[in-house]
Amino acid sequence: MTNKILNITIILVFIISNFVYADEIDTENFDISTIETSANNSEPPKINSKHALVLERTTNSVLYEKNGYSKTAMASTTKIMTAIIAIENSQLSDMVNISKKAANTGGSTLGITSNTNLSMETLLYGLLMRSGNDCAVAIAEHISGSIENFSILMNKKASSLGLKNTNFVTPHGLDANNHFTTAYDLAILTNYALNNKTFSNIVKNKTAIISMENSQKNITNTHELLGYIDGVYGVKTGFTGNAGRCLVTACKKNNLDIIIVVLGADTKKIRTQDSINLINYIYKNYEMINTKEFLNKNFHYEKIKIKNSFNEANVFLEEKSNYIYPILKNNKNFRIKTYILYNQSAPLEKNSKVGVIQLFSNDKLLYENNIIVKESIQKISVKEYLFYIIKIINLNFSK
Repeated sequence: MTNKILNITIILVFIISNFVYADEIDTENFDISTIETSANNSEPPKINSKHALVLERTTNSVLYEKNGYSKTAMASTTKIMTAIIAIENSQLSDMVNISKKAANTGGSTLGITSNTNLSMETLLYGLLMRSGNDCAVAIAEHISGSIENFSILMNKKASSLGLKNTNFVTPHGLDANNHFTTAYDLAILTNYALNNKTFSNIVKNKTAIISMENSQKNITNTHELLGYIDGVYGVKTGFTGNAGRCLVTACKKNNLDIIIVVLGADTKKIRTQDSINLINYIYKNYEMINTKEFLNKNFHYEKIKIKNSFNEANVFLEEKSNYIYPILKNNKNFRIKTYILYNQSAPLEKNSKVGVIQLFSNDKLLYENNIIVKESIQKISVKEYLFYIIKIINLNFSK
């Protein structure tokens, strides 16, 4: 009987410990220098994580994906959104009273104490660098009063960013029903977050010293590639039972700036290896190319007839803010397709769209550019039309 009770106790302790310490308490240790990278960087690497995607930041071009658009748990990568909501809805100097609920939150923590006051800045460092679940709850309660109300803000922001396959339930990412994202949505969110100076200035740090009430604390970033891979400047780790090991990485070399998302790895070593292999593959095979010269050279300007007008319209390409796109090296096979809307009717305002031109690289659509009229086209008046009819009649009689 005693052995049976002991066995049940051991099982319960195992279940409880895995539930409470699901997020970021990762006891797996490995020497990152022992990571074996892909032997052939000319071909996309074999990725063992369940989901992966690489996004080029300036154009939102997807350079690689594996199950990148399918929904999955996201663990502490959730805190990217938590941080953005906090930064956009508070001041770094705000003092946050730490509740008992926040202080007692399990999993990875900064170690904050209830009934104390910490600055929002300190909590953001603890949230993003140490992946503090306690910090996430404290932030949510300060801004919205509760986790539930905070998740409403998170989902409103997700909607405004066009994250169609993402839903937030918690600010920390501990496993919960209906809490999910995709590698693509997470990359888009991360790209937005990195444009915020406060966010980017925090996640780029390998170490930092933060103020904890009456003392200071040294903290180390959980992101294993910071300071190890050239060009890496953040951003966030994650781990739960449902999500597996997750890693979101930003890397910039020369003028190629990418976000690498790896979700659902079985081990920390796998998420690290997959991320390194994807970084090596992208920088070996892609470069940023200015496509404007090719586009202008191969677009033939022409005039098109406009209904209800005596004039033909000169058409032009609308100026884009950016023509520089990531292209596979030594494989710049560009082609264009042009679509003109020939049945346009006056009146037309200046810069009206009358068609579209598409630029392809190796049959992959890079972008579309509008074809426009640069001058307004007026509709002919009744008087002008009558004069036109009279003119035609006179011409016929004079023959």
